[in-house]
Amino acid sequence: MKPGFLKAGKWLLNAVLPRACPHCGLDLHYLEAGPLCPACAGALERPAGPCCGRCGLPLEGGGASCPDCRGAGRRALELARAAYVFNPQLRSLVHACKYRGRDDLALWLGGEMAAALKGLPELAPYAFCLAVPLHPARLRERGFNQAELLARRLAPAAGLFFLDGALRRRRDTPSQTSLGRDARRANVEGAFEAARPELLRDRRVLLVDDVATTLATLEAAAAAALAAGARSVAAFTLAREP
Repeated sequence: MKPGFLKAGKWLLNAVLPRACPHCGLDLHYLEAGPLCPACAGALERPAGPCCGRCGLPLEGGGASCPDCRGAGRRALELARAAYVFNPQLRSLVHACKYRGRDDLALWLGGEMAAALKGLPELAPYAFCLAVPLHPARLRERGFNQAELLARRLAPAAGLFFLDGALRRRRDTPSQTSLGRDARRANVEGAFEAARPELLRDRRVLLVDDVATTLATLEAAAAAALAAGARSVAAFTLAREP
């Protein structure tokens, strides 16, 4: 298609179905490819500066590891990294995707994760990825699993193999939002199990989710993958909440 016709098509589509920035509400220009206006897109933050070598938490005071990881023994997760810091602009995108039915945003966000993954050589050994699963009841309620949408977009863009249905959530756990660190870990302990262990056996797998806070959910999912025979498990999330 000629550029002029393509440009006119975009203008017409925007006239019929105008788009607005999910964070500030500003109308988007019809040639704007991303879901955010230029100002809000420019405010997105990649993790910068020193971070914990294990969990990826930004360290304002420097050092090699955060207090929670310093001196800790072996955990299910080998390491964790994120594409973005969970700032207000990204929060608006995630909430629009999860709670306002904007599952289309996962395509753009998954592409952003693939771009960020290129700058994380420590995750290069992980050639297989899988999404943190939702319980079937929660999946019916929401209509989609945002982590799975991200992983399905990330995998081909980053050259990873997507392990479809490798894990399942065996318990419909309450939301982690209002829980403290210890309560979060107790809430999701034993919540996952392998549905297709043959997909996990002797493989280095990358767990994909939208937002990491205490890593409790990712640790529980990683433990289930290791129990099924995975060689090692790392986590890669869209965002990390400091």
